[in-house]
Amino acid sequence: MINSLSIIFYPKKTTSKQSTNAVIYARLTYNGKRTDFTTSRKIELNKWNTHTNSARGNSSEAKALKRYLDDMRAALYDIHDRLVREKKKISAKIIKDIYLGKEEKQYMLIEIFQDHNDEMEKLIGKGYTKGTLQRYNACKQHIEDYLGFRWKLKDIPVEEVDHNFITGFDHYLKSEKDCAHNTAQKYIVNFKKIIRIAYANQWIEKDPFFHWKGKWKSSERKFLTEAELQAMIEHEFDIPRLELVRDTFLFSCYTGLAFADVKKLTADDIIMDINGRKWIKTKRQKTKSLSSIPLLDVPKTLLEKYADHPRVKTGKGVLPVLTNQKSNSYLKEIADVCGIKKNLTTHLARHTFATTVTLSKGVPIESVGKMLGHRSLKTTQIYAKVLDEKLANDMEILQQQLKLSQKKKGS
Repeated sequence: MINSLSIIFYPKKTTSKQSTNAVIYARLTYNGKRTDFTTSRKIELNKWNTHTNSARGNSSEAKALKRYLDDMRAALYDIHDRLVREKKKISAKIIKDIYLGKEEKQYMLIEIFQDHNDEMEKLIGKGYTKGTLQRYNACKQHIEDYLGFRWKLKDIPVEEVDHNFITGFDHYLKSEKDCAHNTAQKYIVNFKKIIRIAYANQWIEKDPFFHWKGKWKSSERKFLTEAELQAMIEHEFDIPRLELVRDTFLFSCYTGLAFADVKKLTADDIIMDINGRKWIKTKRQKTKSLSSIPLLDVPKTLLEKYADHPRVKTGKGVLPVLTNQKSNSYLKEIADVCGIKKNLTTHLARHTFATTVTLSKGVPIESVGKMLGHRSLKTTQIYAKVLDEKLANDMEILQQQLKLSQKKKGS
């Protein structure tokens, strides 16, 4: 019967051919899997009843052995019942080990996750960012919610995580947490790191992610068109906070810097070459790769505009940047007043730089990748959107070339 415990006792003859004694063993079977161990009791083979799995007769010796085995059976069932009540993992080996006092430490999933996040928090600014920690904290919370939703548990032994757990968590993120496909994949990847830690420490015997392969869906990168970008530049704001967020956004649009990189940018990151041209030379917070960006007129003007701001003068950056959360919130207001129908976010500015500001103007993709701080050209190609306007212009040039070619042939 599935998930039921079976306990039997049997004699196992000693290796000595002359001896008629046998050692009595206990066999525990649970969910089709079994384990055997010695009871440390012996009996003559002719005094064992194979039908009742106990000693024959009513001698004092037989009665004592029966009581001993009955007490052992009762103790084993008590262990099983306790594990059921406490909703802990059950197996024949676990019951045996607890009975023999060899109960191994169970490494719990949420405990491991929390230890990882605590260690990461100590390394903020030394290899990790607050944003990375926030994602791992969010992932841990999703795991906790999943355990409560599916099993009404607060934690489970990490060895109970299997392929079914992973696929179930993926489905839960999409169905109950309303996560987009790629967002769910990011959480699964975070979770995978925790499991790999457990595997590396030999807290689990096999990696449940061995047969799991995540698939990313290519998502369309949103960006501002030339007209939308100009509308934002030309709009005059009466509210200072909106003007500041607009200017920070525009700075990213014309430098390609991510929000976190704009926020940490200092005067030391802006250098002048031998020809008098100003450049931004900074390492990206996310990848630590170097971005080399020549300063265009728009970001130059913005730096001059805020040069006397108190926060800038005290050396807290080249722009008085607000938080990412506030910036994204205010960008929605900015989109409304500028007549932009797209969902503006701070990262959309980086996409705009890659497409509208550079690639659509004929800047080679290799140069764009260098400015964006990409390590691989494949990463830059994600942004390589050909705008309709650029395509139309290219085709117009081709048309003119074809006409010239035809005229030469006709002359």
